[in-house]
Amino acid sequence: MHYLIGFLIALSIALTGVGAGTITVPILVLFLHVPAPVAVGIGLTFSAAVKLILVPAQIFRRNVAWRTLGFMLLGGAPGVLVGSLLLKHLITTGSQNLLNALLGSILITTASWQIFNFFRPLKQNREARDRSPLLSWLMFPVGAEVGFSSAGAGALGSAALLSLTPLIPAQVVGTDILFGFTVSLLGSGAHWFSHATNPQLLLELISGGVAGAIGGTLLGSRIPRRPLRFALWVWLLILGSQFIFNSYQAWAVAH
Repeated sequence: MHYLIGFLIALSIALTGVGAGTITVPILVLFLHVPAPVAVGIGLTFSAAVKLILVPAQIFRRNVAWRTLGFMLLGGAPGVLVGSLLLKHLITTGSQNLLNALLGSILITTASWQIFNFFRPLKQNREARDRSPLLSWLMFPVGAEVGFSSAGAGALGSAALLSLTPLIPAQVVGTDILFGFTVSLLGSGAHWFSHATNPQLLLELISGGVAGAIGGTLLGSRIPRRPLRFALWVWLLILGSQFIFNSYQAWAVAH
């Protein structure tokens, strides 16, 4: 079952471009009943493993804007460490319901933003003014969100690149994939040292995920991404609402 879940998540990532952490954490928590801190650690490591398959191709195709990536990591790298420390603090204080509520809120906010953007007209970005230095400031909270919830790097990073740089779509994708890989790797290391992980489950997910990433890459040119992305964001919006509902129920029982 875990191999199949890893395969389906990685297949969805390859077909839609939606971040691994955004999908993995709610599935692990809501369907496999994995504790949220462990799910976040697994989501970060799984995300790094899946993106490791995609990174070499992006570099080979020269789709990575290295200067822009440097500005992103200048804020995102310390941000992911701060987010990891915040999660560790909530674990230490035993605030499980608050943690689940925050994860649900992040998921709902991200999904709602993406659904809103789905109905906005696409804009050409080639003549946009280069404001890459601002990415250092914007990527700090994005990195913190990644460290806290494993979500946000893909969706929010792409939005920032489209708004602040003149990069073409292929460069936006390549630069954001490498950014997501790097912050996921940093975050997974922080969670690993805090023992918030399940090595056996992680290895089973990655084993299925490798096949899913390869299969999704081969099918990507044949399947339209836009409708799939919309359906996936609607589903994640529902899962985020389920997080909030479960947290409220647990709080109501406790009080």
